[in-house]
Amino acid sequence: MIPRWYVVHTYSGYENKVKTDLEKTIKNRELEDFFFDIIVPMEEQIEIKDNEKKRNLRKVFPGYVLIKMIVTEQSWYIVRNTRGVTGFVGSGTDPIPLSDEEIRKMGFDNVPVNIDYDISDNVKILGGPLDGYTGIVKEIKKDKNKVIVLVSMFGRETPVEVEFSQIKKLD
Repeated sequence: MIPRWYVVHTYSGYENKVKTDLEKTIKNRELEDFFFDIIVPMEEQIEIKDNEKKRNLRKVFPGYVLIKMIVTEQSWYIVRNTRGVTGFVGSGTDPIPLSDEEIRKMGFDNVPVNIDYDISDNVKILGGPLDGYTGIVKEIKKDKNKVIVLVSMFGRETPVEVEFSQIKKLD
């Protein structure tokens, strides 16, 4: 089975405690084969108070912990019964994994993208302000998951940068 990212809801303020407790339980029960990463997403925030810059970290998703795991009855039970956890995000008892697109947008895991187009291919843009436009792939930026497409606008070729997922190869 392939490990997937799941979102776990916690009591507010318990995110780091849940992470620590889960890591201890996983180690004690030797379940490292089912758990791959546990993250409390943080971002740096700059606060200016009394003309002084102060840097601090704040939780991006207060009340949530992200876990990369393989869901089995045992791994589900371990997470569900960790103190501070109120449950998985999903419907009823079935945790729903994050999609590759959601993971990419959050930027905490490099998810490889399989693209079926190459430079000089004709493509159609799906979504965004240029939805429906067609163009030619000029450049593929794998590190940024973006592609430069030459689109004909106002009588000239205009390069536009779009997400991998926003274009489809034309036959």
